[in-house]
Amino acid sequence: MGFDFDEVEDEEDSPFPEVRASVSNVDDPEMPATTLRMWFLGLLLTLAAGSANIFFNFRQPAPSIVSNVLLLVSHPLGKLLALTLPIRTYRLPRWLAPIGLGGYEFSFNPGPWNIKEHALVYIMANVSIGVPTALNAVVVAELNYDVKLGYGFNALLILATQLTGFSLAGLCRRYLVWPASMVWPQNLIVCTLLNTLHAEEEDARGGISRFKFFCYATAAAFFWFFLPGYLFQALSIFSFVCWIKPDDVVVNQLFGTSSLGMSVLTFDWSQITWIGSPLMVPWWAEVQIFTGFFVIYWILCPILYYTNSWDLSYFPMMVNQPYDRFGEPYNISRVLTPQHTFDLDAYNNYSPLYLPASYAITYLIAFALSSAMIVHTLLYHGRTVLHGFLHTRIEKDDIHAKLMRSYPEVPDWWYLMTFAACFALAIVTAEVWHTGIPVWALILAIALPVTYIIPSGYVYAMTGQNITINLLAQIIPGMILPGKPVPNMIFKAYAVQTLAEGTAFVQDLKLGHYIKLPPRATFMVQLISTVLVGLLQVGVKEWMFINIPDICQPTQEDFLTCPHNQVQYSTSAVWGLIGPARQFGTQSIYHPQLYAIAIGAILPIPFWLWQRRWPNNWNKYVSMPIILNGIGLIPPATGINYSSWFLMGFIFQFLIRRRHFNWWTKFNYVLTAAMDCGTVLSLLLIFFALQFPKGGINLDWWGNTVFLNTADWKHLPLRHVPDGGLR
Repeated sequence: MGFDFDEVEDEEDSPFPEVRASVSNVDDPEMPATTLRMWFLGLLLTLAAGSANIFFNFRQPAPSIVSNVLLLVSHPLGKLLALTLPIRTYRLPRWLAPIGLGGYEFSFNPGPWNIKEHALVYIMANVSIGVPTALNAVVVAELNYDVKLGYGFNALLILATQLTGFSLAGLCRRYLVWPASMVWPQNLIVCTLLNTLHAEEEDARGGISRFKFFCYATAAAFFWFFLPGYLFQALSIFSFVCWIKPDDVVVNQLFGTSSLGMSVLTFDWSQITWIGSPLMVPWWAEVQIFTGFFVIYWILCPILYYTNSWDLSYFPMMVNQPYDRFGEPYNISRVLTPQHTFDLDAYNNYSPLYLPASYAITYLIAFALSSAMIVHTLLYHGRTVLHGFLHTRIEKDDIHAKLMRSYPEVPDWWYLMTFAACFALAIVTAEVWHTGIPVWALILAIALPVTYIIPSGYVYAMTGQNITINLLAQIIPGMILPGKPVPNMIFKAYAVQTLAEGTAFVQDLKLGHYIKLPPRATFMVQLISTVLVGLLQVGVKEWMFINIPDICQPTQEDFLTCPHNQVQYSTSAVWGLIGPARQFGTQSIYHPQLYAIAIGAILPIPFWLWQRRWPNNWNKYVSMPIILNGIGLIPPATGINYSSWFLMGFIFQFLIRRRHFNWWTKFNYVLTAAMDCGTVLSLLLIFFALQFPKGGINLDWWGNTVFLNTADWKHLPLRHVPDGGLR
């Protein structure tokens, strides 16, 4: 992504119109940020939300409390504290001077509730209230493998995985935060919302203010979601072609919302934004993502499926579970001994593991992406990475980087010390509790996110599309630690969660860069909230499993059936017990997929040579990692999540941006923030008021049942498995 700073030097603003539309180019270094009310409000909300999300994690169905909700809730609470807390300054006694606090002045109410306090509360929530992957791994180890390691192990594992990502994020600032070209589209929505809530004057362009527009759009989204989310659910599952021919399997697979989604339309914002907001991702990235989806899933997938390659047509096209040779979901328990180890004889007597089309293509693309991302980064960003190691810059500072010079930066050694401490914790958890994972395997697990955080960060920062290493984190331990499901899960927890947390921390560092937060304040907020919420979440999990009867059982009376843990258990058994050697070995029908690794390494090269030989205005945006990674959310995403997403992106990011640019710059990011907030608030109200009470209140009419009788909803395969199963 190139730009000319000289063109914008006079106006001292970002060279990117998306950033100019969302981020203020002025700053007040005297504005208080790390106030006592910020700490009180931020920790109160994040601890409560983090605990609630742990409870929701074990329930089905259940919502989750996202950081945007806390951003909205914290605003009136912050204003209330600013109105009610005493306005006076307190001074600590001088006898505290030996510990550096003598004569220190503070106030409970330093002035109006401001945008920097608000942003720090949001950052607290964004990095800490989610459910750690490692926690679900711990539950599976306890329930399914009878390996009980206790609160101490659980707490140290959570802290080690989360804070390793935190330290990596800090060390990547010069690559992923400071350069202006690292836009981070998600942050533009947050910046727009924060600036809208804290705007003190009307826009000079006249017309309705951003704040009023946000309020109207939030209210509209809130009430609208009652239709597709509760009253008329067919508006969400809008597979109208399938309603006409409900028993035609091919038609349902092509046009169904649970399959390829060629019907394109849905009226459910949560369906449209399943893979991210189409009003956030740049148009050039949306074109590449949909191109990848079109080629892979609307052309390649039907060819493979309807020619019965890899026996795909004997299974549903788009599902998120593996199958046996009889066409039934794979029964992991049939290949386990009573001691939860792999039973080879039982496996040979039962069945190999068959992948549906969605999984087969996902693995194929993931193999190609694992090498394409590294090669692309070396070709396109190798010079930037090298200069980063040498502590030199190849981009001039934009206005935001210049304004951040007012604040002392966080020294790299702070992050290095955190990394060293977390690695020591990792070794302690592995050796003291005898988990079965050797130290060399831990080093390899942490080496994966270290290798991929910069390449994945580049893609995420420029396109808003996250890259995961789930596949590598399953295949590698399956090869080096065969037949050991618990060490496999620990390996995956370190690899996957470290990269995910690292990316989230970098994203919030960029948000702090945009809002002009003191970097050391961001450091402290991220560190303290992650530690406290992590410890509390482990405590909540321990309390639930001690005090709630039949938890994680299918008949649990409060629906605490632990749906995520079943997926984790199946994955651990498939990759930790059956293993990638059997699944992709030379005797497997899926062995040719491994050639995708070599193909992925070659794919970026011709586009790089093309760009160098014939540079123009559009071929510089061609990126194989974006094309391949964009479709990585299938499954559980389906075709409708991509086709409807692209349609909405075409309307707002192409048509409206080109023809009504002034409206787009003023309202585009306000609209997506309002739609997200209104939909989430409506979903929470529907769940707690109408679905959560025992039995719930269900509306049984055509608009809520028409899609239930289609081959699309039933996930019917094209062919029936022959008697005796596949051979």
